[in-house]
Amino acid sequence: MTHQHIPVALERCIELLTPAIEHSLKNQSATYVIDATLGLGGHTRALLAKFPTLLVIGIDRDESAIAIARKNVAPFGDRLLISHATYDQIDEILATQGISHVAGALFDLGVSSMQLDDGERGFAYSYDAPLDMRMDQSKGLTAFEVLQSYEHGALVRILRNYGEEKFAPRIADFIVEARKAGTLNTTKDLAELVKNAIPAAARRTGGNPAKRTFQALRIEVNQELAILERAIPAALAALNVHGRLVVMAYQSLEDKIVKSALNEVTESKTPRGLPVDLPDSAAKYALVMRGSEAASDAEIVLNPRAQSMRLRAVERLAA
Repeated sequence: MTHQHIPVALERCIELLTPAIEHSLKNQSATYVIDATLGLGGHTRALLAKFPTLLVIGIDRDESAIAIARKNVAPFGDRLLISHATYDQIDEILATQGISHVAGALFDLGVSSMQLDDGERGFAYSYDAPLDMRMDQSKGLTAFEVLQSYEHGALVRILRNYGEEKFAPRIADFIVEARKAGTLNTTKDLAELVKNAIPAAARRTGGNPAKRTFQALRIEVNQELAILERAIPAALAALNVHGRLVVMAYQSLEDKIVKSALNEVTESKTPRGLPVDLPDSAAKYALVMRGSEAASDAEIVLNPRAQSMRLRAVERLAA
């Protein structure tokens, strides 16, 4: 591939999507899969290589990633349909393409390796860079603008809800003072501020103390959780009967949203105590595996990003 990249759980994702794709290929004139997080195109490339007539709808909000994906998937010609959008826009994207349903959908959530490795994007506390953190650099507030404009209470809410940061009020105090002094301008400034705000005893464990703050800001800047809450139901509704949704999450807040959405659609609404499911109350989706799956030890050695991954999958049973 043009850009060095190791897709997470590549073989397992293909394995989980294969029954749905094969069923659709036998019964549909055209078979589509949504790659809701196209990234650099690793999962899409593997799908197109395995299924010679498959079409993939690739969605990504990062124009830099899309440019690389186009090159990486170029050998497959026009079988990749790319949309520069967020993945909660699935309905509109399918409608624009004249597509009613798809055989599968794949989500690889969170920030990409490319975004983390590009120091100038501002996602990583290990580089000194502008406080940007936008996945789509063509629009939206930057992390710098959030830090400079949000009131103290809003900053505390973001750090607590999106970073699970127990020292959120103290960090917010430091942010307000730093912006008054004009000393909060780069990722290095923010990482140092967080370090100083957190008591020394609490900094001895848990890795870099800025990790939670950077995660919280990134989620706020990109509205990741709100978009995900809209996207999972949209993807479920877009599936054919026997279609499958596969989702990889990397932190607990994402995985909680995914787990809740999948549990909701796979639980029967028939009142307890009845011997059979009522036709209108039976679940229209079923979990492909109980709970979630983690990456293997072997994959984590080859690809450390896979360490926190939790994979879930669901299949549509009825229209």
